[in-house]
Amino acid sequence: MKNTRQILGLAFMSFALTSMYGCDLKPKKATTEPVLIQSFTTSDEKPKTNTVKIALLLDTSNSMDGLINQAKSQLWDIVNKFTYAKCGNEERPELQIALYQYGNDNLSSREGYIQQVLNFSGDLDEISEKLFSLTTNGGEEYCGEVIHTSLKQLNWGENPDNLKMIFIAGNEPFTQGKLNYKDAVTNAKEKDIVVNTIYCGNYEQGISSDWKNGATLTGGEYIAIDHNRKVVHIDTPYDDVIIQLNSKLNKTYISYGAMGSANMEKQSTQDSNAYELEEAVAVKRAVSKSSRLYKNKNWDLVDASDDESFDITKVKEDELPKELKGKSKAEMESYVQEKKSDRIKIQKEIQTLNAKREKFIAEQQKEGGKGELENAMLEAIKKQAAKKDYKWEE
Repeated sequence: MKNTRQILGLAFMSFALTSMYGCDLKPKKATTEPVLIQSFTTSDEKPKTNTVKIALLLDTSNSMDGLINQAKSQLWDIVNKFTYAKCGNEERPELQIALYQYGNDNLSSREGYIQQVLNFSGDLDEISEKLFSLTTNGGEEYCGEVIHTSLKQLNWGENPDNLKMIFIAGNEPFTQGKLNYKDAVTNAKEKDIVVNTIYCGNYEQGISSDWKNGATLTGGEYIAIDHNRKVVHIDTPYDDVIIQLNSKLNKTYISYGAMGSANMEKQSTQDSNAYELEEAVAVKRAVSKSSRLYKNKNWDLVDASDDESFDITKVKEDELPKELKGKSKAEMESYVQEKKSDRIKIQKEIQTLNAKREKFIAEQQKEGGKGELENAMLEAIKKQAAKKDYKWEE
């Protein structure tokens, strides 16, 4: 079960990481325009192009704490790698992640011990928050049922150019439960969704318990990992500076709206959660926050201002931060622009330092030093993305 957790981390991060559609092979004209807290996608919402949808199905039964911890830390590795993805039409894809837990006795037996923790979301803070909310307990692990549930509940879309993937991790037989996994994965294939399986344990045992067949039926990847293997993070001379820059980066956010303050607090909490895992994880999160995938236009005026249709005067006075109350439109826009300039500068500094950091790590890292789960997950993503005309430019 520990193995399963490690796997999920990677996938999540697959972790991870934001309404998902993949690469449109032909350029198109722009269209006009759980605690179980979910971000629901309405049926009449306009689909976005160039988005990748990844559903992570994590086993949270007994002894899976290692898997969860891997998911928490590996999320940022996956996100950071994804910033280099480019579609065949030269556009950068968005990333959305959904999260399910299964095999936990604290969940409803009537629902098959399955729970949707998060609907498809590109909010990296929300994804992190939901990962940190997971706890483990004994239970029955029904792989076919959780795959079927994710197919039924999530809005996968019908665009054949979109990249849609499921990563399911666990260590019990893939055949458990009343719902035949073959029916579930066949349904996934019909919807152009690739199922990748991660077995925490011996490679041959995963084959004999049908984990490999579950992936093969959809053209997905079967991965077995050594859950006892611990990834050693390499400290670099750039880590402390990046963490300091992250604190400065947070000061460029201008919260607005009914949930602005709460979301700013969530940002700070997830910084702390990452740091408590390990300083290297906090560094990776800071790098993610300096990337194009970390956007918060729903509560931050700087990101909101990137939308040409956004009008700051439409924000109610009582939903503005104290710094902008009673200010003219020109004064408010000037303040937002100042914060935006500061943010761009800080993000560039983080990216420059991270390039040096990665070079340092590459020089110090021993062969096999990278997490095998991370490598396996990224390899599966890149392989399947290539079929949708994605490429990776680092």
